[in-house]
Amino acid sequence: MRVTVEGTTERVLRLLALLQRRPSWTAGELAAELGVTDRSVRRDVQRLRTLGYPVHATAGVGGGYQLGAGTRLPPLLLDDEEAIATAVSLRLASGGTVAGAGEAALRALAKLDQVMPARLRAEVRAVHGATETLVGPGVEIDGELLVTLARACRDAVRVRFRYAGRDGGERERTVEPVRMVTTGRRWYLMARDVDRDDWRTFRLDRMREVVATTWRFRAREHPDPVAYVQRSVTEAPYRYLARVRLHAGPDRVRELVPPQVGRVEDDRDGWCVLVVGGENLDWLAAQVARLGYEAEVLEPPELREAAALLARRLAAMAGGGATASP
Repeated sequence: MRVTVEGTTERVLRLLALLQRRPSWTAGELAAELGVTDRSVRRDVQRLRTLGYPVHATAGVGGGYQLGAGTRLPPLLLDDEEAIATAVSLRLASGGTVAGAGEAALRALAKLDQVMPARLRAEVRAVHGATETLVGPGVEIDGELLVTLARACRDAVRVRFRYAGRDGGERERTVEPVRMVTTGRRWYLMARDVDRDDWRTFRLDRMREVVATTWRFRAREHPDPVAYVQRSVTEAPYRYLARVRLHAGPDRVRELVPPQVGRVEDDRDGWCVLVVGGENLDWLAAQVARLGYEAEVLEPPELREAAALLARRLAAMAGGGATASP
């Protein structure tokens, strides 16, 4: 009898793993995977329901079984690759930008670590021990704010909040949210500003007193959220906006310039155009020179002067002479 019980338990766990793998299964498909009859599948489905897992059944052609959302979280049944990927992701999430998520990720990692085989724990720790990150600390965002905005985007309801501008002043805004975009260090919301009747980008860390209203809005055509936020992040905040042609393929330049720093546009004959903003022309000239490609300044004209001054300074440095004066 002990062997039978253990065999049934193992089969029920395998059934749960199959239901987690894809949205829907027919009884015949599950029976073939488990090596049992359709009747045994029905019994095992009922055992899962008794344990509290909501397994829904639909009749007719195309019907089958699917695991629904319920009041308890089913155990995650992971293969080796999934377990390693999950553990590594949790370690990365422990240093993320969502308030409280770091602690939650560490708790989840501790639970996963307890049930992982020793060989997998060793692999995860080896990956973690051999990995460093160059991403600087980001701005923490409250998890409830993310949920509020995500629901507003999903339900197409207006959001009202107070927003701090770059000058430090605050004003109330009412927007129709479309999508949140994260650069890895900061979170942004792309939305239509109701008062200005145009598309805007808002930093989540500058929002205060965020409230989702009951006012529903009709979805309308909008710019691509990722491209729109990238354009706003790389252009709007800066005193100078530079456009520079580089003798390199766009993909090669994108590997060197993060999307939150600059935008790379396709050009002809093996060239591309880098659009990048900055508060200081000398800094911009140095950053473009650092890329190591033949470059042509398109705008602003003052950047050419800053590049010429940088060239004189570097020539003086290489020759051991005095630094060139502006």
